[in-house]
Amino acid sequence: MEGTIRKIPEKGITLTQGLIRQEVLVAAQEIAREKGIDKDRIIASIEEALVKVAHLKYGEETPIRAAIHQKTGEISLLHVRTVVDDVTNPLEEISLVEAQAQKPSVQLGDTFEEPLPHMDFERVSAQVMRQVITRLIKEASREKEYAEYHDKAGEIVSGTVKSIDFGNVIIDLGQAEGVLLPEDTISRERFHPGDRIRAYVREVKQDPKGFQIFLSRSCSEFMIALFKQEVPEVYNGVIEIKAVARDPGSRAKIGVFSLDSSLDPVGACVGVRGNRVQAVTAELRDERIDVIRWSDDPFTFLVNALTPASVTKIVTGDKENAVQVVVPDDQQSLAIGRRGQNVRLASTLTGLHIDIVTESDDNTQRTQFTNALSEKFVNVLDIDDVMARFLIAEGFESIEDVAMVNVSELESLEGFTETLAQELQKRARRFCDEEMQKKIDTWISMGGQQDLQELSDLLSPDMLIKLAHNKVLTLHDFADLANDELLDILKEGLTREQADQLILEARDKTHAYDAQKT
Repeated sequence: MEGTIRKIPEKGITLTQGLIRQEVLVAAQEIAREKGIDKDRIIASIEEALVKVAHLKYGEETPIRAAIHQKTGEISLLHVRTVVDDVTNPLEEISLVEAQAQKPSVQLGDTFEEPLPHMDFERVSAQVMRQVITRLIKEASREKEYAEYHDKAGEIVSGTVKSIDFGNVIIDLGQAEGVLLPEDTISRERFHPGDRIRAYVREVKQDPKGFQIFLSRSCSEFMIALFKQEVPEVYNGVIEIKAVARDPGSRAKIGVFSLDSSLDPVGACVGVRGNRVQAVTAELRDERIDVIRWSDDPFTFLVNALTPASVTKIVTGDKENAVQVVVPDDQQSLAIGRRGQNVRLASTLTGLHIDIVTESDDNTQRTQFTNALSEKFVNVLDIDDVMARFLIAEGFESIEDVAMVNVSELESLEGFTETLAQELQKRARRFCDEEMQKKIDTWISMGGQQDLQELSDLLSPDMLIKLAHNKVLTLHDFADLANDELLDILKEGLTREQADQLILEARDKTHAYDAQKT
């Protein structure tokens, strides 16, 4: 071992042990009882401190163990070494011959302990005791406070504003302090030292200096906790708050559901003459709260979420979690809300991207769509405008619909013969094949490789072109993509699960190709 090796006294020197005065041990025991600190923990910490003191005399490299007899107060400092055949480090090792000379039963590999010479423990031990007990009291106090407030995480606590530091509101909670960060306050909310305040315990975080209690008045959980206090049915779990969307200090929407079919969840949360919801509103600086009946049908819940506006119809598109909501012309501003607040909260509450359009706009869009589609049907299928509009009225909204539908459905249309149905589908499929080939040719001209094209039928020509625009041209390029990268490139057309599966298949195939090459 490198470094300075301090000399340990040779065998034969008379060794004496130190004593900790009994009154000090008694004091330690009393403090253990008063402060709730385990007595063994105090003794173990004193022993640890005494080892550090001994290291000052004998060197950090010397393995030392301290032991205190809890009844007599006797202190033993022991030099701890391992029994070996050949000693290479005398500080950590002792020869078998030397060890057996003192204790014949010792075997190779055993731990051998020898007493170290007397130190002035009368003075040193009392100082160590004071330092250790002071430190342990502080640690125990912090641990007790941490345990108390850690258990309160997710609850509402009350306190007094102690100070405001760079926008952070420091709150005296009695036994500890909490902090309310600027983003956890309600907009336009102002505090002054001495103000009483209630807040939600968002997180209790430990750090080397102790712990911090982070509070919040702007989080959704605070509103839920307030309703639990004001509405017994929510507290008891009969009514569940399924979703919350807040614009703190301004407006909020909550979706509620009753496990008891005979109990109206909205009425229970609002209370008689609105007394329950008004109590929550008052705590949140007059934040207006819409209590909405939750439904497991997303479209029913969406209609409820857009209250107070009425909904004419909901149109879904190709984009996942995106809907177009049609409202009466005089309801548009009500549905959108001031600065888009109502539709934004409804979107957060339902998890849907909502596009609000009026009935007039919807009719205009529908007319434009119908005219364009009718013209396309006329040109591609070589039919007249009357038949084209008839197909649209029957639900055919693209050439692909005509190409992929079971021909018997076309035959069942009024005025359609078997020959006509088969001919229309033939023309539609020819057009689709030509369009697909054009897109594939475009993709190949951009440098796209066949191995990627053959990966899966889920990758349409449109997707391949989008990938090519992002320099993803080969199977290896595709295999290097992360899930989020692929979804960001394609925007739509694949679910997250499908994207995961395609990337895994690509990686398996590239590994197989690479293995064949090697």
